[in-house]
Amino acid sequence: MPKIVSYLLILIGGAIAIYAQAYEDQNQYILISGIVVLMVGVYTISRNIPSKNERDERENNRE
Repeated sequence: MPKIVSYLLILIGGAIAIYAQAYEDQNQYILISGIVVLMVGVYTISRNIPSKNERDERENNRE
């Protein structure tokens, strides 16, 4: 999944979650769906970031 799609998912999910929580009579299903979309976006971004240990190992192998 391209990064731009992941960022859009984060923005859309955050907007939905804020919108669902803005009113006094909150619709919990909309709030939950916004949080799910937000978390899918965060997951896809974090999946592509290497861990610190992997970076250190790659740098040590280059030397």
